[in-house]
Amino acid sequence: MSAFAFAYPAILSALIVLPAIWWLLRLTPPRPKEEVFPPLAILATVLKRQETPAKSPWWLTLLRMLMATAIILAIADPVINPRTSTLSKAGPLALIVDNSWATPADWDRRTETARLLIEDAERADVPVSIVFTSEATHDAVPTSAAVAREKLAAARPRPLVPDRARAGEAMQQAFQGNRPGTLALLSDGIATGSDANMFKALSALSPADTRIITGNGAGAVALTAASNGADGMTVTGARLSTSGASNLQVNAVDQQGRVLATAPLSFAAGAGTATAEIKAPFEIRNDFARLTIEGQGNAGAVHLLDDGFKRRRVALLAGDTGNDMQPLLLPLYYIQRALQPYADLIEPRGADLSKTIPDILAANPSAIIMADIGRLPPESSRPLQDWIARGGVLIRFAGPRLAAAPADDPLVPVVLRRGERSFGGALSWSEPQKLSEFPKTGPFAGMPPATDVLVNRQVLAEPTPDLPDRTWASLSDGTPLVTTSEVKNGRIVLVHVTADTSWSNLPLSGTFVDMLRRLVQLSHAGGAQSADKAGEGGVSLAPYRLLTADGLLDANTSTAKPISIRNGETAIASNDHPPGLYGSEDGFAAVNLLPSGATLTPIDVSAAGFAVKQEAMAGAEAKSLRPALFIAALSLLLLDSLIVLFLHGAFSRTPRGARAVVTVLLALAALTYAVGPRPAEASDAKPGDEQLLERLDVTHLAYVITGEADVDKISEQGLEGLSQFLTFRTALEPGDPVGVDISKDELSLYPIIYWPISATAPMPSAAAIARIDAYMRNGGTVLFDTRDQFSAVDSGMPSPNGQRLQELLANIDIPPLEPVPQDHVLTRSFFLLSSFPGRYAGSPLWVESRQESQRQTGRMSSSGDGVTPIMITGNDFAGAWAIDPAGSPILPTVPPDETQREYAYRAGVNIMMYMLTGNYKSDQVHVPALLERLGQ
Repeated sequence: MSAFAFAYPAILSALIVLPAIWWLLRLTPPRPKEEVFPPLAILATVLKRQETPAKSPWWLTLLRMLMATAIILAIADPVINPRTSTLSKAGPLALIVDNSWATPADWDRRTETARLLIEDAERADVPVSIVFTSEATHDAVPTSAAVAREKLAAARPRPLVPDRARAGEAMQQAFQGNRPGTLALLSDGIATGSDANMFKALSALSPADTRIITGNGAGAVALTAASNGADGMTVTGARLSTSGASNLQVNAVDQQGRVLATAPLSFAAGAGTATAEIKAPFEIRNDFARLTIEGQGNAGAVHLLDDGFKRRRVALLAGDTGNDMQPLLLPLYYIQRALQPYADLIEPRGADLSKTIPDILAANPSAIIMADIGRLPPESSRPLQDWIARGGVLIRFAGPRLAAAPADDPLVPVVLRRGERSFGGALSWSEPQKLSEFPKTGPFAGMPPATDVLVNRQVLAEPTPDLPDRTWASLSDGTPLVTTSEVKNGRIVLVHVTADTSWSNLPLSGTFVDMLRRLVQLSHAGGAQSADKAGEGGVSLAPYRLLTADGLLDANTSTAKPISIRNGETAIASNDHPPGLYGSEDGFAAVNLLPSGATLTPIDVSAAGFAVKQEAMAGAEAKSLRPALFIAALSLLLLDSLIVLFLHGAFSRTPRGARAVVTVLLALAALTYAVGPRPAEASDAKPGDEQLLERLDVTHLAYVITGEADVDKISEQGLEGLSQFLTFRTALEPGDPVGVDISKDELSLYPIIYWPISATAPMPSAAAIARIDAYMRNGGTVLFDTRDQFSAVDSGMPSPNGQRLQELLANIDIPPLEPVPQDHVLTRSFFLLSSFPGRYAGSPLWVESRQESQRQTGRMSSSGDGVTPIMITGNDFAGAWAIDPAGSPILPTVPPDETQREYAYRAGVNIMMYMLTGNYKSDQVHVPALLERLGQ
C-alpha cells in the first residue's frame, strides 16, 4: 500500500492547462498606473512617447500559477497513508455505535472511525444501516452513505448506559432475514446486562464479517454511591481497568459550582472499586449539591445529591412574641439556637396568624414549629391541614395556651386533657420527672438517655389503645413526652412541654438539639408536594435539571418525561428519565446514572457465539491534504488581491474626515447624556402619616368603634374622663381618646384598647378578629367589658353580651385566665386596690393566669414584660368614667355611690400604669430580702 495517494487521480489531468494559463496571464498586462503631476512636470513630459507595459511581472504570474495548482490538487484529494477498504460487498454495512456516558473522551475518534467505514461502504457501493445504542428510537433501515453521514453528524454522546439489546433488535427487524455484508460494533468497552440479547439478535443476521471496535474505554471511572453518615460522607467509585493502582480525587461541589471539600479515591492494584471519605462538618455537607471525580468529564463521574442532603427550610411561630430585651424568655429562643446551624429558618413577619400562616405556606417550608399556640384562626387552620396532608411536618410545643385549647383540635396528634400537670408544686406530691430511655424504634432510636433532664410540668394525653404506638419519648413515670400521628403524607408531632425553660430544663440540654434535628430531618427538604404531583403510591416529578454527557447540569429538559418515585425506592435512569434532578427549585429528587453497588467490567466477546474480529479505532494514520490545499489557495487569492490594489494606488492616499467622525460621535454622546433619564426620587409619604406621627408623640386611650352610636359615645366620654383623672393625679397626660376601626386602623399605637361588648352590634369579620389576635401577640392588651356585671368567663348561663364575647374569643388564641390575685401587680401599680369596680362591682377582673412557679416568685406569666394581653370585666368601666363637657358624671353607679366611682377611676389608673410600666412593681417582693442583706 502506497504512503501517498489521490482519491480522485483523474482530476490531475487538469494540470496540463497550466501552460495555457501562463500564456494568458503574460499577455494580459495590468492596468497602467495613474499619477498626478504639477503642470510643469506635465509640460516636461509632453514630448515623451507614451509607454504601456507589454506584460505582467513574472512573479505575479508565478503566484497565480501556484494558486491554480493548489486548487487542482485539492480537488484531486491527496491522502497520506490512505486506508484500504476491507468491507464485504455481500450486503449492506450494519454499523452499531455506542454513544453512552463513557464515550465523550474518544468521541472524535469514534465518529472518525464510523465516517471512514461509511466512506468505504460508499466506494463499495453498498447501503449503510447505522444505529446508536443510547438513543430512544432506532431507524436501522439501510440507506445511502450520505444519509448515514447526516445521522452520524447529528449524533451526540448521551448520559446513559447503552441499550445494545434494543439496537440489535432494531437491526434484526430492519434486515428481516437479509444478510448484512459487514457488521461493526463501535463499543465503549464496558459490559452491560443487555449484551447477551444483542449477540443473540446479531447472530440471527449471519453477517459475512463481524467486528467489534473499541476505544480507550479502559480508563472509564464512575461514582456509584454516596452515603451521609454522622461524621462524614462515604463515596464509592468503580473503574473498568484493574491493572495497577490508581489515585484520583473526589470533589464535593455546591450549587454554584464551588468546591467545598475533597477526598482521595484510591484504587488498589487489581481492585475495581474504591471508597473515599469526605470529612466535613455537617453544616458544610448540607450544602453539597453533587460529587465529581477530578479530571473526568463524563456523566458517570458525577453523583447528584438530592434533597436528602439539603438544608431544611423551617418556619417558626409562637403564641407570644415576647420581649426582645429578655431573649432567654422568648419562646423561640432555644429552638432558633438549636436549628440555626443547619436549617434555613423562616421568621414570622407579623403576629397576625391569618396573614402569617398563608405567607409561610407559600414559601413551602419543610417543617413548621409552633411554640405554645392553642387556637388558630379558622381561615388558617384548613390550609395548614392541607399542607400537612401533602407531606408537611408540623412540630408543636405545649404551653398554657395549648393547655387551654379545645380538646378537638385537629392539629394535635393525641387527645389532650384540659389543663396542665404540675410536678413538685405546693399542691403536688410528685417530684420532677426524668426522661426514660428512648424507644428502639422511631427517630430518637440510638440516642443516649438524658439523665440530666427534669420535667416539672406537662400536658397529659388521654389514655387510648394506640397511645403507645404514637409515643416517641416518655417520662420515667410512663407519661408521653413526644407524641405523633400521620396525616396522609405528612405528620404532626407534639412535645408535651414548652420550648422554653418554664416547664423543664430540656431546652438547656444537648438532648433538645438532637431531638429537634431528628424531628426536622423527617421532613422533605423541598417541603410538601403540591396536590397535583401526588400520585398513587408515589410522587410524580417533572424534570428540573438534566445531566449532560459531559457531567454538567442543563436546564433543557425537553427530552425527559416526568418520573414517578415511590417511597423507599430509588429511581433508575433510562431514555425517558435520563440522569438529573426531578422536581423544582423548591425541592427535587436525584436520578443518578448507575445504581448503588454497580461495577464496571469489560465486554465479553466470547459470549457472542460466532467469529468476531477485534479492532482498534482509527487514529491519524490516514490524513487528507484537501483542507490544507484549499486554505493555501485561498491565502494566495487574498495575497494576489492585495498586490493588485497596491499596484493601482489604492493605498497611496490617506482617508480624510477621521476628525469629523470623532467629533460627531462625541456630540452624540453629549446629547445622549443631556436628554437621558434622571434618577427618580421616591416619596415614602402615605396618607395618614401625619396623624400617625402625632399619635406617636402623645399617649392616647383607644376604644373599639362598635357601630352603635350610644355605646361609642359612652366609650369616648369614659376615656375622656379617665384621661382627665390621669392628668390630675399622675405624671401621664394623655391626648384625646381615639376610636379605632379594628378592621383597618393601625392598632400598635395604643398600649390598651377598650372594647365594650354589645350583642346587638355587628359581628366583626374574621380578618378584624385576626388583627386583634396579632395585636395581642405583639404585646398589646384588649380590655373586654360586657357591661352587665356578670362574669363572662365562668358563668354557666352567660348574658347576651357574654355570649357575644365567647363568640369573639372562640377565634382568638387566648391564654388561661384567672381573676386578679391579691398579690398581682395590678393591685399596687399606683393605688393599693383589692377590687376593680366600675358602674357595677359584681364582676371580677380576669387576666392571664400565672404558672405555679411564677406564683411562688411573684413574676408574671407573660414574657412581654409581665403584661397580660387580655382583660375581661363586666363592671362597665367606661360608664363609671364617662363625663360631660362640664366634667360631671353622666351615668350613675349601681348602687349610687361616689366612692365606688372613685375606686373605678383608681382601677383605671392602675390599669394604665400597669400597661405603661409592666411588672416593675413585682420587684417589691424582693425588698425584704434586700434589706436583710444590707443589715437594715
